[in-house]
Formats: sequence, structure tokens, C-alpha cells
Amino acid sequence: MPRRFPQYLSAPFQVLWFETDELGVLVIFFLLAMVFGSFFWLLIVVGPYLYSRVKRKYPRGFLKHSLYFLGILKMKGYPLFFEQRFFV
Repeated sequence: MPRRFPQYLSAPFQVLWFETDELGVLVIFFLLAMVFGSFFWLLIVVGPYLYSRVKRKYPRGFLKHSLYFLGILKMKGYPLFFEQRFFV
């Protein structure tokens, strides 16, 4: 079965006009709105908008690195943050 070759190799995966990290923020606010209601329904619209504005100021992948520094996410295939020497 033939597969299409992407036109831009470095283009991020998108659903409608949301990139995957923005879609994750949207889903988190949706879940909060389903559980708590009221104010969180407004954040479904405002949250991804504000996140996309902040995201433009930083390089690609800053959310993943921020989660790593907070200790929430582990990066696979990379050395620890405090490594001083690397042996190949």
C-alpha cells in the first residue's frame, strides 16, 4: 500500500488548527470543566489561546522540557540533567 510523503518534514502534527500540545491543554481544561464545572468552561476557550500566545515566545519543545524540570516527565534516551561527563 503506497503512503504519502509529507510535504514538510519538520511540520508538527495538527488536529484542525491545534498542535498536539495545545490539544493536550484543551483536553485537560475540558476534563476540569466536566468535573468542577462553572469557571472551567470558560478556560476551555481561554486556556489554549493563552498557551499558544506563550508558546510563540519560546523554542519548540519547551513544554516537554518544563515538565522534565518539574519532575513530571522523564526523557528517554537522554542523559540525566546533572551529568558532567559522557562516555561513548
